[in-house]
Formats: sequence, structure tokens, C-alpha cells
Amino acid sequence: MNGASAASSRRHLVFALGVFIASLAVYAWTLAPTVTLVDSGELILAARSLGVAHPPGFPLYVLLAHIATLIPIGNIAVRVNFASAIFAALAAAVLSLVVVEAMVTAGLATQSTKDRKKSGDRRSKKRAGALSQIRDEDVHAHPLILILPFLVSGLLLAFSRTLWAYATIAEVYTLNTLLIGAIFLLMFRWRRVIETGRRLNETGRQGDAATRREDHVSGSSPRHALLYAAAFVFGLALGVHHVTVGLMLPAFAALVFATEGIKFFTSKRLLYAGLFAFAGLFAVYAYLPLAASRAPIMNWGDPRTFERLWWHITGRQYQVFLSFSLHTAVSQFGDFIKLAAREFGPWWLPVAPALAIAGMVALFRSNRPVFWFLALVIIADLAYALGYEIAEDKDAYYLPVFIAMAIAAGFGAAWLINKVMSSTSSFLPGAARSVTAAVVLLVPIVALAANLPYNNRSRYYIAHDYTENILSTIEPGGMLLTRDWQVYSPMLYVREIEHQRADAVVIDINQLRRSWYYDYLARAYPATIDQARDEVDAFLEDLRHWEQDPDLYQRDVSLNQRINSRFYEMIVALVSNHIRSAPVYVTLDIAANRDGTDSELTKSLGGSYQFIPQGLVFQLSTSREFQQPAEPQLITRGLADGTLKFDDDDVVKLKVLPVYVTMFYNRGRYLAVNNRHEQAIESFKQALALDPRFSLAQKAINDSLAAVRKANENKAQ
Repeated sequence: MNGASAASSRRHLVFALGVFIASLAVYAWTLAPTVTLVDSGELILAARSLGVAHPPGFPLYVLLAHIATLIPIGNIAVRVNFASAIFAALAAAVLSLVVVEAMVTAGLATQSTKDRKKSGDRRSKKRAGALSQIRDEDVHAHPLILILPFLVSGLLLAFSRTLWAYATIAEVYTLNTLLIGAIFLLMFRWRRVIETGRRLNETGRQGDAATRREDHVSGSSPRHALLYAAAFVFGLALGVHHVTVGLMLPAFAALVFATEGIKFFTSKRLLYAGLFAFAGLFAVYAYLPLAASRAPIMNWGDPRTFERLWWHITGRQYQVFLSFSLHTAVSQFGDFIKLAAREFGPWWLPVAPALAIAGMVALFRSNRPVFWFLALVIIADLAYALGYEIAEDKDAYYLPVFIAMAIAAGFGAAWLINKVMSSTSSFLPGAARSVTAAVVLLVPIVALAANLPYNNRSRYYIAHDYTENILSTIEPGGMLLTRDWQVYSPMLYVREIEHQRADAVVIDINQLRRSWYYDYLARAYPATIDQARDEVDAFLEDLRHWEQDPDLYQRDVSLNQRINSRFYEMIVALVSNHIRSAPVYVTLDIAANRDGTDSELTKSLGGSYQFIPQGLVFQLSTSREFQQPAEPQLITRGLADGTLKFDDDDVVKLKVLPVYVTMFYNRGRYLAVNNRHEQAIESFKQALALDPRFSLAQKAINDSLAAVRKANENKAQ
């Protein structure tokens, strides 16, 4: 490396460090102060207890997040949230270096091609060099021009809606993004080394042909160390979110083919790369059976045997959500377009997507290897994600697409800069460069300004308040049954990490369909399980057979009916045993579930008990007489006061806010049916305060007002 190259590399590292610091500062400023919704509570518990998280287990994330929990700063949730921030900031910095490597390699490849040509078309030469080369005089006149493209890419990713959203909470996706970026960086760096060696060979500065041929075929050449390092990181990354990482394989193969040709795939190097990848994979996934053998608090799937380990890694329980149909793909594609349109700024100002498109067009014209690399990243990711119907974290499955868009935007910025600098019509070249630089830098600033209101979670107490509001209603020793993961996941954190309300028995009905969950229940609530031991054992007998061969239960109607009957009999036994000594409560998703999954449970409970609205839950009562519901004193910080902003597809708007609104409405209806109209009106008003568009509450107010007027008229007569 000559002095100029060394200075350039140092400059790139300095600016990459700047991307990291800027990103981390923003993430720290907007960091969630406690547990959040979706998987946050469960993941924090798995990390804290060195346990096993939901499939595929995320072993590398759990290990790194566990280290974060040991740092004595803030509460446990904040520590894990900040780990996500560090991963995301590093991912943004690494991506900026990926753009540098890709552009430098493009220049080397172009120069190598020129060296091989005796003569060539001037137009094609100009086109090949336009994207990746900046004239020396321009660099000396305006050094900032050299770093703008990779600065734009790094900051765009940092301030993108999706990565930023996961950088402030406990989730696996920022680490996943970092590892994908690290693989990209190592791959492009390897390609750069190969292209540098090829150029030196062609100019006669490297050994004889025999030495070059031996080096080219040997798998132990030092210049392939970067490739093997990329393979090892690839294996490690499979221990975070293996689906999105595995989807990168076609792009990696295309880049290797563009660099080394077909001979790589028939050489020992492919075998060596595979071995390094397997070593990384084995190193992280060996954690799962080791952790399970310790019987930790969170031991999802209990993957102690090879069979259970395989089920866990392959996400067997989630495969029902895969539906590769045209209808599903079209529907999901529409949702993806909405997500992509807002990813880097407001949909009505698509400057970042425009830069990304310009970058892809420029790459297609001048740098096909990088074009096809990015195109395959996008195609492979969309091919999978469009067939996967999930709700809360679907945007994270598109992160590889957004990474590719950020890289392409960097090339688009380079194309724009070169276009301005090479223009002969500019009368003020210095001013034109400055204006162009300012415009390009505005792109990530637009993303920052547009996404800040949605990603600022510095006052995000919604999940913690949700659990507090529910637990405040439950009497000492009470039981809560729920099917709502937005209730149960943060409840795990509150119970097991903060050690609050250990007296309350909280059971997730959905998890009762997994045999591993009974080990947790037996540890957390031994008396509850012992009281219903016969019913629990009867259901577990069928459940374990079902886990081995679920298709058998689909084919055999009698077996299907038996397992369902035993399931509901077990839950009814849990309720009937517990209600003798302490109250039992259910969440809205159970009480109002008349036609969906587990509707038979709702009908069974409704036939034996009265549902009395108490705050955000219903209390089960054996009496059919009216019972005055407690006056709810609910904490609603950030829910509808304007201090936090949510998209229409945010889990808060879809699953949390409707519970608050509906439960105020249900309380009002219960009071109104029992002629407590004045109290009912107050409850209906509380529902409207949270959602002014809730027409049922407005209609109910009018009905109650009419009933009050009629009652007053009758008294007057």
C-alpha cells in the first residue's frame, strides 16, 4: 500500500468512525427506557438467564446480549436495548466501508480491463470509469467529495425507519444487519485483493506464470483468508437470523463467480469456505443443547435432543405461516411498497429511492458484478419475504433489501457527483461541487428528520404500563389467562427480571400447545400444575405424539377431537381449581373470541362464568348477579397523548390501543345493561378520549343519555 492509499484508508476509517458515533448518539438519545412489545420481554429473559429464545434460538444474540446484561448501568432492559444500538451503529459504519470497497474494486477492475485491451471504444471507457473514478484535481480541490457516497450510504442505513426502530429496543435484527454488512465488507475486500493481484500480474510486477497459477489454485493462499473469514462470519450469522442470512448465498456466489470464475467452484477453496462456514455455524448452535441442559427459566423448545434441536433451528412451528401463493405474494408486495416508500423519508419526497435507482442504473452500465450482487440480494429476500405472512416484525425481513438500497444510493450519489464534476457547462465548478455535496448530504438528513418522530422511544413506557395496568387489577394470588403475546412477553420481563407480582399466575394459552412450556409452568407455579395433574398429563400424552407426527392428527378425526377436548378440559380444570381460592381473569382476546381459534374455550368459560370487565381484563365470576366493576386507574403514557407517533401498522395501534378502547367500552356496556347509565357514559367518554373515531362509543353515549332522560321523565311524572 502506497502513502496515498494509506492516507485514503485512514480517512475512510475516520469517517466510518464518524458514522458510528453519529448513529450511536442518535440511538442513545431515542433509546427505549424499559421493556417494549413483541419479543422484547422474552429475548431479555433468555439473554439474562442464558436460556433459549424462540426459534431458531438466536444463540449468538443471546450470548452477546447476556454480556450486556452484566454491565451495571441502568435496568436490564436498557442494557439490552443499548446493545442493539451498538450493533446498529456498527452496521451503519461497516456499510459505509462496504461502499468504499465496492467502488475501489470497481476502479481496479476497470483499470485491469483497460490494461488488457490494446485498444477500445472511448465511449465504453468513459462509461466504465464514470461511476467509480474521481479526478485527482477534484479530490484535492474538494476532499469531501471523496467520502460523500459512502457517508450517504452509512447514514441512510443508520437513519432508516426499520434499522433505527430496532436499534432502540431488544431485538435480534441489528446484530443480524451488522453481520450481513461484515460479510459484504470481507467479500468486497477479498475481491479487491484479487483484482489488485490480477492487475499487478498483468503489468508484470508479480511472479512468473507458474507461481501465479499455483497461487490461484491453492486454497491456502493468504489472499483467500478474507474469503474464509467471510465464510466463518456467515456461519456465525446463521446463529442470529439464519433465514435472511442464508438468502444472501446467491449474491455471494455471483460475486465469487465474477471474481474467480467457474474454476473456484471446482477447486478446494469452495470446500475450505464451506468448512469455515460450518465451523461458525457449529460454534454458535452448540450453545442451544448446552443451554437447554441447564434447564434455564426460558427454555423454548427444550432443544436437548438432536430432533428437538433440528425442530428449533428450522423454525418448525412457524412454517405454517409460509404460503407461496400468487395472492399472498401480491398482497405482501403491496405492503412492501408502503414500507419501502417510507423507509428513508416521507413517501412524497423519494430522494433516497431515486438515488438508489440511479445507482442501480449506473451499476448496470458500468459495474455488472456489483449490480448483480445487489439485485440478487433484493430478489432472494423478496422471494422469501413475500410468501411469509407475519405481522409485528415483518419489516425486519426486508432489511437485506433496505441494505442493498442504501448501498445503491451511495453509488447513485457517486454518479451524481461525477456528473456534476465532469460537466463542461458549469461556469462555477467549485460552487457546483459544493451545492452537489450539500444536496447529497441532505438525503440522510431528510431520513433523520422524517423518521425521528416514529423512532424516538425515549418515553416509550407502553409495554411496561400495559402490564402494570393489568397487574394492578389482579387481586393477590389471582390467575390471568391470555392469548395476547403483547401482554405475555413483557409480563415475563416484569415477573422474572423485575420480580414483580410473583403471586400472580399468568399463563399463555398459545404456549400451552408446546410441551416445553410445562417445565416452565411447573417451576413457576407448581401448585397450579399439581392441582390439575390428571388433566395436564392426559393432554401432554397427546401433545407429545402430536409434536412427533402432527399430520397423523390431521388425518385422524378422532385423534384431533381427543387432543382438542383434552386441551380445553385441562384449561377448564386450571380455572375451576384456582377460582376456589383466588380470582381468575382473562384478557379481551379470550373473552371476545366467539368464532376464531379457541372459540370453544370462550364458549365453555362463558357457559360457566360471568365475564365482568375489570380494567383491561375480565374477571370470571360464578355469580350471574351484577357486580360493580372497579374504577380503572390506567396509566396511558404515550398511548394517545401525542408524545409518541405510530404508523397505522404499528403493533400499538393494531393490538394495544384497541384493547384500552374496547375495554372502556365494554365496561360502559356492562354498566348500561345494568342501568348504571351515568357511570356508563363516563366509560364511553374514556374510550372516545383514546379514539375519537370509535363510533360505537358515541352511539352508546347517545343511547345512555336517552335512557337517563327517559328515567328522569318517569320520575317527574
